[in-house]
Amino acid sequence: MPASPPSTPRPAPAAIGFRTLVGFAEGADPAEWGRIRATQLTAGRKLALFLLAVNLAAAAATVVLMARTSPLWVLLSWGAVVTAVATTVAFRRLATRHRGDGYATVHEIRNTASDGICLAAVWSVVPLYFCAQASPGTAAGLGVVLTILMTAASVAMAPLVLATLAFLAGLGLAICVQLAVADTYGATLGSAIFTMLLMAVCINRARSLVVIRAAEITLQERDETVSLLLREFEETRADWLWETDASRRVVKASPRFAYACGLDPISIDGMPFLQVLAGPGWETGEFSAGLRALAEKLKARESFRDLRLPVQIEGEERWWQISASPRFSDQGKFCGFRGVGSDVTEQRASSDKINRMARFDTLTGLPNRLMINETLVRAMAEAEKWGGRCAFMMLDLDRFKAVNDTLGHPIGDRLLGRVSERLGQLTGDISLCGRLGGDEFAVVIRDATDAAAVERLAQRIIDALSHPYEIDQHTLYIGASIGLAVGPRDGRTAEMLIRSADLALYRAKDAGRGVFRTYEPELHVQAEERRVLEMALRSAVEKGEMFLMYQPVVDAGSGHLRGFEALLRWTSPEFGPVSPDKFIPLAEDARLIAPIGAWVLRTACEEAATWPSNIRIAVNVSPDQLQNPNFVTTVTSSLASTGLSAERLELEVTESVFMHEGLGATKVLERVLDLGVRLSLDDFGTGYSSLGYLSRTRFSSIKIDRSFVQDAAKGVREAVAIIRAVVALANSLGMATTAEGVETEAEHQMVQEFGCTKVQGYYFGRPLPVEEARALAGRRWDEFAAA
Repeated sequence: MPASPPSTPRPAPAAIGFRTLVGFAEGADPAEWGRIRATQLTAGRKLALFLLAVNLAAAAATVVLMARTSPLWVLLSWGAVVTAVATTVAFRRLATRHRGDGYATVHEIRNTASDGICLAAVWSVVPLYFCAQASPGTAAGLGVVLTILMTAASVAMAPLVLATLAFLAGLGLAICVQLAVADTYGATLGSAIFTMLLMAVCINRARSLVVIRAAEITLQERDETVSLLLREFEETRADWLWETDASRRVVKASPRFAYACGLDPISIDGMPFLQVLAGPGWETGEFSAGLRALAEKLKARESFRDLRLPVQIEGEERWWQISASPRFSDQGKFCGFRGVGSDVTEQRASSDKINRMARFDTLTGLPNRLMINETLVRAMAEAEKWGGRCAFMMLDLDRFKAVNDTLGHPIGDRLLGRVSERLGQLTGDISLCGRLGGDEFAVVIRDATDAAAVERLAQRIIDALSHPYEIDQHTLYIGASIGLAVGPRDGRTAEMLIRSADLALYRAKDAGRGVFRTYEPELHVQAEERRVLEMALRSAVEKGEMFLMYQPVVDAGSGHLRGFEALLRWTSPEFGPVSPDKFIPLAEDARLIAPIGAWVLRTACEEAATWPSNIRIAVNVSPDQLQNPNFVTTVTSSLASTGLSAERLELEVTESVFMHEGLGATKVLERVLDLGVRLSLDDFGTGYSSLGYLSRTRFSSIKIDRSFVQDAAKGVREAVAIIRAVVALANSLGMATTAEGVETEAEHQMVQEFGCTKVQGYYFGRPLPVEEARALAGRRWDEFAAA
C-alpha cells in the first residue's frame, strides 16, 4: 500500500461515520479501511475465549440461582443452548484467519451481527422467563448477573461493534420489557439508560480503536518509507549515509560510505571526517575551496545542502555532493552531524562538456561569442580595479565569401579551421582568441598597457592570415581587416567596447581592407550621422526628394547623341545635396536599394519613352538588385507600363556582380538579356577583372573608367596600354567601348585614336535636369554635333 503523505492528518473519532464504523458503508480510503476491519476481526478473535468464559460463568450462576424455583430440565436445557451458542460464536471468532496487517471486507464485518443476535436471543430468556418466576432476592441476583454479562460483553465484543450493539440492544430490550410488565418504571428507565450508556461506550471504544489503528498504519508507512530510503542508500553505489560526533569524527560508518572512501568500515570509525575527505592533502595542508567551505559549515554547526567538493579516492579525483544537518540531544546539547553523500563525478563531467559546448565554437574549437563576452567583462573589471587597460580586436576575413561561393561551404569551413590555427599560434597567455560567427573573429587582450605591442599584434595577425592556404589542391588567398578598441578609454562596458571596435572595423574596410584601424571618437559621430541619414533615406522616394539627372553619351567619331545615362541624385531638406557615393552604399546596407532601384528604372524608362526612338537610356544596377529574382519582373513591368522598347534600355553593371555568382546574379542577367535589354560592363579594369565572365555574358559594350582616361592623357604608359588592350578585347568580342570622364578636346582626340566607339564626359555635357535632357534629345543630331 502506498505511503500516505506525512502531512495528511488521520480523522478524529467524531469524524468517523457510524455507517462506516459498523460496516454498513465503505470508507473514504477502501484499502486503509480494509486493514482497519482486519484489525477489528483480529481483536475479536483474541477475546473470543474470554467471551466464551463470561457466557459460561453467567449461565452457571443463573442455573444455581434458579435451581429452587425452575425445573431442572428447563435450566439444563437452557444452559446447554447457551453453551452451544457461546461455543459456536467463540469458534467462529477463532476460525477467522485475518492478520492485523491484512485486509477484510465490509461483508465479513456485517456477518458478525449474527453472533450478537444469537447471544441476545438465548439470554433474553433470563429476564423474560426466569425473572418472572424468581423471588425478589433471586431476581436481584439475576439482575446482577445480567449487568456483569452486558458489561463484560461490551468489553469483549467492542472491536466488533455491530455484534456488540445487536447483543446489548436485544438483551437490554428484554430487560426493559420485563421490568415494564412488572410496573417498575423507574427500574425500566434505569435499565434503558444503562444499556444506552454501554452502547455509547462500545461505539466510542470502537472509534478509538479505528483511530489508533489508523495512526499505527501511518507510522508503519513512514517506517517503511524510511526503511526503503535507507535500503536504497545502502544498496546503490552512488549514495551513502554518514554521521559524526560532536568532535567531527566519523561514527556508525555505513559499509557503503566506507566503500566510497576506499577504506575499511572498522578503521574509518573514529577518523576525523575532514581527514577522510582530504585524503593525501590532509598531511600537506593543500585543501580545496569546497573542503574549506565544508569545514566552516561544520565549525559553525550549520545545515548545508548539495555542497560539492573534490576528493582523492585511491589516487583518483572524484567529485562528491554532500548534505547534512546538526544533531542535538533532548537537552539541546550538540551531538554531531548526520547527512547523506553521493558521487557526482559523471554528472560533473557531463556538465563540463555541456558548458564547453555552450562556450566553444564547434567548427574551429575556439571560444564562441558567449565566452568572448564573459572574458571581456572580466578583463574590463580587472583593468578598472587596477587602473590598467585591456583591448578588443574585431577581425573580418576579406574575400572569404568568394571562397564559399566558388568552392563551396566544406572548403570554406576547412579554411576557417586553418585561420583559427594561425590565430591560436599568435595569441599568448594574456589574450584570448575566439570566433564571433561566420567569418568574424575577435581577440581579447587582458593587458593592453603597451599600445604599440597591441598594434604590432594586429599587424602580425593581418600578415599571418594573408599568407596563402593550400586546401584540397586549391591555393586560396584571403586577408583580414581589424578594428581595435582599448578599454576603458574607448568604452566603459563590454558592450560599448565591442561597438567601438566594430566602428573601427568599418573604417578599416572603407580604407581598402587588409589593414587595422583604431577607434576614434569621431567614428561614433559618423555612425550617428549614418543612422540619421538612413532614417531620412527610407522616406526620400515617397517625399519626392530624389530625382534623376541625365548625362549624354555621344558617338566618338561623329559626336552624334547616342543616349543618356540616368544618374540618381538626392537633395534632403535636412542634409542638403547628398553625394551618391554616400547614400548608395547606405541604401545597399539598409536593404533599400531594391525599392529605390525599381523607382529609378521605372522613372528612366518613362522619360526615355518620350525621346526619339534612336536615343537609348542607360541605368546603373546594383549587385544587390540582381540577387533578387523579382528584378526581372521589375524590368518587365517598367518596359510594359512605359511602352519603351527593350533594345533602347541598357543596364550597367560592375564587375562586383560576378562575386555573387553563388546567389544567382548571372542567371538573372541572362533572363534580362532574353528580354532584348542591352548590357554594359561599367568601370572595367578597376575591380576583379576576368576574361571568363566576359566570354560567358552577352555584354553589348564595355565602359572604360575615367581614371584610365585621365592617366592616359597624362602620358602614363600603363593606362595607355590598358585602354588599348580593352579596346582590342572589345573589338574581338564584338562589343562597343565607351570612354568615361572625357573633359577636353585632347582627351577626345586621344580616345578616338585608341578606337573607342562612344564617349561620355563633361566635354560633351554635364548631367542635365530632365527638361534640358528632353530638349537635347529632341534636337537634330547635326545641331548637337556643331554645338
